[in-house]
Amino acid sequence: MTELIREKAIQYFPEIREIRRHIHTHPELSFKEYNTSAYVSQKLEEWGIEHKKGIGGTGIVALVKGKNPGKKCVAIRGEMDALPIHEENDVPYHSQESGVMHACGHDVHTSCALGVIRVLNDLRDEWEGTLKVFFQPGEELNPGGATLMIADGAIENPRPEAIFALHVYPHLPSGTVGFRAGQYMACADEIYITVKGKGGHAALPHLTIDPVTIAAQVIVNLQQVISRKNNPLNPSVLSFGKIAGGVAQNVIPDTVSLAGTFRAFDSEWREEAHRLIKQITEHTCLAFDAEADIKISLGPPPLFNDPTLTEQSEERAKEYLGAEKVKPLNMRMTADDFAHYLRYMPGCYFRIGTNRNNEEFTVPVHNAHFDIDEEAMKTGIGVMAWCVVNALR
Repeated sequence: MTELIREKAIQYFPEIREIRRHIHTHPELSFKEYNTSAYVSQKLEEWGIEHKKGIGGTGIVALVKGKNPGKKCVAIRGEMDALPIHEENDVPYHSQESGVMHACGHDVHTSCALGVIRVLNDLRDEWEGTLKVFFQPGEELNPGGATLMIADGAIENPRPEAIFALHVYPHLPSGTVGFRAGQYMACADEIYITVKGKGGHAALPHLTIDPVTIAAQVIVNLQQVISRKNNPLNPSVLSFGKIAGGVAQNVIPDTVSLAGTFRAFDSEWREEAHRLIKQITEHTCLAFDAEADIKISLGPPPLFNDPTLTEQSEERAKEYLGAEKVKPLNMRMTADDFAHYLRYMPGCYFRIGTNRNNEEFTVPVHNAHFDIDEEAMKTGIGVMAWCVVNALR
């Protein structure tokens, strides 16, 4: 079966590469994947694949049935949304949407999911059960497209007994994959703070309540949430990536806005950190006669790979690629809303290497120069298909 899958992955690679390039050329932001969804649906219709559209907005659920389809169901997930980044790559499939780019590899994930469908549909007489495929919107924005698809019944009728997802990984060479059983990625909550002061002339600061200096103090004080309130053995991050306020160098504004991200693995600490963020912010502002408006948007929970399923899948990957091409992964403070599916079923989220000989395509994701060695998709399609077939046994 490994050889059959490998042959089909190679056979359909040119077609899947063109699909990836089309999606990359026409990226769409989270929850606005209208054309991408229509394009995926068009391909599924061409291939005669049963599917439903409009799940959780622009999401799609597709079914591929092998022999005895009622025996067992296993799912895979591919995301469709892009990022608000202006692409700087000089390639024929350069994004045609100004300020929008597939800089996190979701074009690759969707294309690989279509590749798995293409391969296993051809080989449907060689395996038993049903493959369920989620083409998901909005992975990059809270509340996450996974929550919307789940709420819209995507995981029911039939309900999968396990789920897989792959993700591009420019830190490994094309042709390799990476696995980690157990805890892998963190939660990701969004922090929004508005410091409300009293504006005025910058030369008369005593007549104002300066939200700029107070906001700066808030940022400095909040660093103690991690450095002094958190156990150093408990990984956690609090970072602010955006400060906005003011219109001129000599005008103190009325308000300053902050936006940041909080990451953690421990659920109890997550709740305590939220309390501390609110408390420290409010008290800091109060000390300077200012007010604070604080909103914490809950993102995905920590991502925990089912140990048994992941260890079995790692062994299947070694069978397919050779042990030397299957690498261990370290825990990461990044996040993925795939974690929402894992609240309902065991899952395995693994990485596919996408650089070329550790020399080209090494730019990290969420970067205007991110791209992949497209040969990596052969590996992604093949390993995913082989893991699915074995999980269905």
